[in-house]
Amino acid sequence: MMKIGRSANPALSKSIFSERNFAADYTSVMTVQGTVNKTALMLLLVIIGAVYTWNNYFEALNPQSVMPWVGIGGIGGFIFALITIFKKTWAPFTAPIYAFLEGLFLGGISALFEASYPGIVMQAVALTFGTLFSLLFAYKTRIIKVTENFKLGVFAATGAIFMVYLFTFILGFFGINIGFIHGNSPLSILISIVIVIIAALNLVLDFDFIEQGAHSGAPKFMEWYAAFGLMVTLIWLYIEILRLLSKLRSRN
Repeated sequence: MMKIGRSANPALSKSIFSERNFAADYTSVMTVQGTVNKTALMLLLVIIGAVYTWNNYFEALNPQSVMPWVGIGGIGGFIFALITIFKKTWAPFTAPIYAFLEGLFLGGISALFEASYPGIVMQAVALTFGTLFSLLFAYKTRIIKVTENFKLGVFAATGAIFMVYLFTFILGFFGINIGFIHGNSPLSILISIVIVIIAALNLVLDFDFIEQGAHSGAPKFMEWYAAFGLMVTLIWLYIEILRLLSKLRSRN
C-alpha cells in the first residue's frame, strides 16, 4: 500500500486526504476546473460587452457613437482591476464587472481597427486563442518549464514594458510622439513582436498560478482571482496582436 509522506506545507498535510475532511472541504477550495468555468463565464461577459459597442459603431458608422462606451469601459475596467488586485476576496463580484467593462472597451477599439483594416479583428482573435492553446499544450507537456529564473525574466520584461508605456503616455500629454513605439517602421514592428512574445509568456505564469493554487488548496474565491489574472493577460495579448497586425497592414 502506498504511504502518504509528511509535508512541510500544512495545506498538504496527511489529514487532508481523510475521506471525511475531503468531502467536507472540497467545495470550499480552488480547483482547476472551477477556474476554467469562471474564465469561460468572464470570456462570455467580455463578448457581450464587445458585441454591444461593436454593433453601435457599425450601425452608426460614427466613432463618436462608441467613444463614450470605450471611455467608460477602459476607465471602469482599470478601476475594477485595481479593486480586484488589492481586494482579492472581492473577486467573485469585481472580476465579472471588470470583464463586462473591458468588453465595452474592446468592442469599440476593435470596431475602429476593423473599419480601417477589414478582417483584422478575426485574425487577431484567431492568433490570440491559437497562442493560448499552443502555450497551454507546451505547459502541460512541460515543453516550457516554469522555473524561478523563467518567472523572474518574464516579470522583469513585463515591468520594463509597463514603464515604457507609462513614459510614452506621460509624454503624450506634451504632444511628444515616440515613433518607434507607435509607428510602423521595422523597429516599431520588431518591438511589437517582442511585446507580443512577453505578453504570451505571461499566460504560462497564469497557468502555473492556477495549478499551484489548486494543488495547495487555495480558498474558493481564488478561482475568480485566477480567472481574472488570465483574462487580463488575454486582453493584453489581443490588443498587442491587434496593434502588430495594424502596423503590418499599414505598410501595404
